[in-house]
Amino acid sequence: MERSIDARLPLTALRELVELADQDGHLTEAAAALGIPQSTMSRRIHGLEDHLGVPLIVPHGRAIGLTEAARELAAAVRMPLHEIGAALTDIAEAADPDHGTIRFGFPLTMGAGEVPDLLAAFAAEHPGIRLDLKQAHGAELVDDLLRGALDLALIIPPPPEVPHEVIGTQRIVAALPADHRLASCPELDLADLAKEQFIANPESYNLRVLTRSWCREAGFVPNVKAEVTEYSTIREFVSRGMGVAIIPADVRPIDGLAEVELRGLAYVRDIALVSAVKRPSRVVRRLREFIAERAEL
Repeated sequence: MERSIDARLPLTALRELVELADQDGHLTEAAAALGIPQSTMSRRIHGLEDHLGVPLIVPHGRAIGLTEAARELAAAVRMPLHEIGAALTDIAEAADPDHGTIRFGFPLTMGAGEVPDLLAAFAAEHPGIRLDLKQAHGAELVDDLLRGALDLALIIPPPPEVPHEVIGTQRIVAALPADHRLASCPELDLADLAKEQFIANPESYNLRVLTRSWCREAGFVPNVKAEVTEYSTIREFVSRGMGVAIIPADVRPIDGLAEVELRGLAYVRDIALVSAVKRPSRVVRRLREFIAERAEL
C-alpha cells in the first residue's frame, strides 16, 4: 500500500532541521542558535522522522550525522521558510511600520564613506528601526543571506546565485608607497608594476582573482609577497614600503601611501544590493529603496 505523506509538516521542526544542517550536525550549537533546549529540538527532529517515515539523523561522533534525505529536505525547504518568515514579519510590521529590525551586511571594502553615510542618514530618518550590521567577505554575506541570517546586503561582485540589483561600481586603483617612482603619476599601465612585489588578498578573494587576470592580460604574473585579508592592513603595509597593491580606492588617504589610476581596462567591480527572499518585509524594503535611490557608489 502506498504511503500517504501529510503535506502539513510541522514548520518548527523543519526550521530546526535546517539549522541543524547549517551547524553541520552539532545539536548543541543548533539549539543554542534557535534559543531552545537541546532536548526539545531532538524530540522535534525525531517527531519529524516519525512523520515522514524515513531516518533523518544518525550518531556521528560528538555531532549528529544528517542522512542524505535530511540534507535534501533541508536544502529544499530553506528558502521557502525564509519566504514564510519574511511574510509573517511583513504582516506584523504593517501595524507599526516605523519600528522593526533590519540585519544588514556590507563588504570589508566599504566600511568608510558612502555606506556609513547612507546608514546614518537612514537611522536619522527612521529612529524606530534598528540596524544590526555585519561587515564581512562577500562569500560569507551570501551564505548569511541564503540561510536567513541577513535580510539585506551590499555585495561585491554581484552573486549569481541570488537575485540582485546593481546600484554602482567600485573603482580599483594601484596603491603605492608615497616615495615610489610612479607615485606622482596621474595614471599608469598595470605592466609598469610587473617587477614589483605585491600585497594581495588570499587566493579565494574576488579581487585576487581579478588581479591575477588583469596582470596576465598585462603580460606578467604578480609576485605576491604577502597575503592579507583586510584592505586597511594592506594599505598600512604598502605605506611602509613592503610592496604595491591593486585595491579599491580609499575615501580617506593615509600618510605614506599614494593611489594612482590604472590606464586601459575598466578597472571596476559592480556593487549589488541583495535580498535572498522574493518579498522582503516592508521595513527591509524601506532600507532597500532608500539605498537604491540615494546611493552614489
